[in-house]
Amino acid sequence: MTDTATAPHIPVLLEPILARIAPVEGVWLDGTFGAGGYTRALLDAGAERVIAVDRDPEVFQRAASWAESYGDRLKLVEATFDRLDELADEPLTGVVLDIGVSSMQIDQAERGFSFQKDGPLDMRMSGSGPSAADIVNGAKEEMLADILYQYGEERASRRIARRIVAARDDAPITRTSHLAKIVEGALPPARPGQVHPATRSFQALRIAVNDELGQLVRGLMAAERALAVGGWLAVVTFHSLEDRIVKRFFQQRSGGAPRGNRYAPEPEVSEARFELVSRKAVVAGEEEMTRNPRARSAKLRLARRRAVEAGDVDLSTLGLPPLDLTGERR
Repeated sequence: MTDTATAPHIPVLLEPILARIAPVEGVWLDGTFGAGGYTRALLDAGAERVIAVDRDPEVFQRAASWAESYGDRLKLVEATFDRLDELADEPLTGVVLDIGVSSMQIDQAERGFSFQKDGPLDMRMSGSGPSAADIVNGAKEEMLADILYQYGEERASRRIARRIVAARDDAPITRTSHLAKIVEGALPPARPGQVHPATRSFQALRIAVNDELGQLVRGLMAAERALAVGGWLAVVTFHSLEDRIVKRFFQQRSGGAPRGNRYAPEPEVSEARFELVSRKAVVAGEEEMTRNPRARSAKLRLARRRAVEAGDVDLSTLGLPPLDLTGERR
């Protein structure tokens, strides 16, 4: 997840994925279609078919110029990837997920994702449901602070929430530039090399609006159900909240969850549903980071499905913040 608009059409960590899953074959599901980079690469590398899923209807309009050339090898589906097991009509050879907002969405001021572009305070990837403006103007101060802290890891969350509530008492906050100015006013000026003061707050609201972390957990569970034995699950993340969830899911499902100690009970051990390709995340090399700065914060985790029936996941171990889409506690 990143707020840079650099190289929006370059899929991150594509070469490491293709190298590890070679030879590419069978039926794949790309749960975050975006500009279609992973989908096209999988088809060109030998995948029999790709089911391409995205909640944003605009991405399929942009793909119209090339999608037809793949014929019935490519199926485009407007949906959220947490339903991928329902969308797959047969056991999958692989699932690839590139988590978060796309640079193309950030580039569109009218979508309301960027604090650097003035637009309506929206942030809805699908265009439906409560918007960021609904949360900013409707949530209680305490809940706003929780959202900023839990989803943006913003230490000044309470101070920012206080400023937002004071400002909306004068007039509704409906523009990205207005919110960015409020957040900036609540924080010290950024020093050279630091991110923009509004970065974490905008990230938090976007995650809350789109229930991104909840969808990630449900998507990982759906992938476990949908993958054939030997099937691949490749997940690319861009910040610590996402990566922590993916890492812990893979640990739990591969039998490598942390053991108990005198302060915590021994966790129940279940059969491994996945085999990890590597315990450490794969990161971009210098060449890729130079070519595509978006790759600097990216991490790839890759695992392969084992012949053990899908089962329940202990959500308490995954590090999922205890808030849902509307800010209510889970």
